[in-house]
Amino acid sequence: MWIIKYRNIFFTIAALLVGGSLLASVVYGLRPSIEFTGGTLLEVGYRDVRADKALVEEKLNALELGAYSLRPFGEKAYLLRVREIEQSEISGILNAFEVGGVTKPELHRQNTVGPTIGAELQSKAFAALLVVLALTIVYVAFAFRHVSEPVSSWKYGFIAILTLIHDITIPIGVFAVVGHFYGTAEVDVLFVTALLTILGYSVNDTIVIFDRVRENLRHNQEDEIEEPFEEVVGTSLEQTFVRSFNTSVTVLIVVVAILLFGGSATQYFALALTAGVIAGTYSSLFLAAPLLVAFEKLQAKKLAQKEVDLKAKK
Repeated sequence: MWIIKYRNIFFTIAALLVGGSLLASVVYGLRPSIEFTGGTLLEVGYRDVRADKALVEEKLNALELGAYSLRPFGEKAYLLRVREIEQSEISGILNAFEVGGVTKPELHRQNTVGPTIGAELQSKAFAALLVVLALTIVYVAFAFRHVSEPVSSWKYGFIAILTLIHDITIPIGVFAVVGHFYGTAEVDVLFVTALLTILGYSVNDTIVIFDRVRENLRHNQEDEIEEPFEEVVGTSLEQTFVRSFNTSVTVLIVVVAILLFGGSATQYFALALTAGVIAGTYSSLFLAAPLLVAFEKLQAKKLAQKEVDLKAKK
């Protein structure tokens, strides 16, 4: 199949995407929500036009709030991230937004998380991702335990992990870029939920292709057919390509609809899912099966080199 034939091109594209995402994450950084850092998040909106940001900041600076972050949200609101505040301080903060002759500001949202709970949520989210990755490699290796040639079962699991790392790195990079240039994309519990959803969705697509490879290898063995591994993988990918692609497009239509027409509460959750589904589709169709072939060729090359070395010693 053409995907197998031109696999190095797809490997290069994936490397560029992952490298760019990692670079964006390092250079721009991720913006953790108060769910992870602790503190208070206020969404203050206006009925007409929002107040000038510089005037609002001037008033906020006089309130002794400490370090805070004020960013526009939508067309008529601001998001204020600040230390954990008391209820008695809310009225003073709202008064700071009432500048420049605008309509009276309204408090649309208030979230407060203590620093202890924030740290606990952060550690649990990280642990959840690690557990999912570890269980995935164990499950795939176990499921393909009867497939030992020409690629051992644990390599199926290892390839699945490589594709999953690709799939979650790209949404992280997207959030780093959007958070830097627009200031509203935050890493929260919903973002972690999106990553876990992406992991489950992507590994399912990958296993479908791997399972077809396993079936075709078994059929060849039963019928005593000698077929190069590269051709077996290509045939397997061709047999599952349309099914996997159509499934991905269907899912993508749904998450894009949520992204475009959903409310602000689900907007960035849908953005993470959209980036993840696209990345997962790419990795399942253009990386997983070609990586099997690449591993097989590398393994064959090593065996050939060992034979040459043994002959040289004799």
